[in-house]
Amino acid sequence: MRSQIHLIRHGITEGNQKRYYYGAADIPLAPEGVEQLKELVRQDVYPRAEGADFYTTGKKRTEQTLRLIYGERDHERLPELTEMDFGQFEMKSYEQLKELPEYQKWISDKTGQAEPPGGESILGFQKRIQAGLKLLVGKHRLKELSVRHCGDDAVSILVCHGGTIGAIMESSFPNQQEHFFKWVPDPGHGYTLILEQGEIAGYKRLI
Repeated sequence: MRSQIHLIRHGITEGNQKRYYYGAADIPLAPEGVEQLKELVRQDVYPRAEGADFYTTGKKRTEQTLRLIYGERDHERLPELTEMDFGQFEMKSYEQLKELPEYQKWISDKTGQAEPPGGESILGFQKRIQAGLKLLVGKHRLKELSVRHCGDDAVSILVCHGGTIGAIMESSFPNQQEHFFKWVPDPGHGYTLILEQGEIAGYKRLI
């Protein structure tokens, strides 16, 4: 039995296009994001979904991405794995924020403990994602138990966010020495986590 969790980043949004800080903002896919995903589906690059359990973070952009790739699917929402909350900096660019003292204080912080006004710190975000990943892996273990006697693969598919995936990969593979941002996949792309005996043991790029 193969045991895999596929992590797929949602498609392109206005926030991506305009280089906004955004995570908590519940924005939809941009038209270009919809077309990009449709093209990737035509290229048949996504994993097969027969028998898979599906998850999103509940945001519009993850719900749309799941539907565009896999159609209407019963799925569970895991808000614990949403993108970082940038508080008052949400939906604003560097150019819009660069003169603000509170922004300069935040971006110059080296400890990961500084919070955007009304938002969460990097360390707080990482801690939340680790807890969300533990929850997801626990649910996937139940999937493993449900298929172990019938010979099917255990497959879970999570549609989430770039920062979420970066945090999951960085914490799961600390010996890779990859910087967080190097782990973040392009919109519509992601990774496959390979599990052995209920634990994350390896990965491969999804597309």
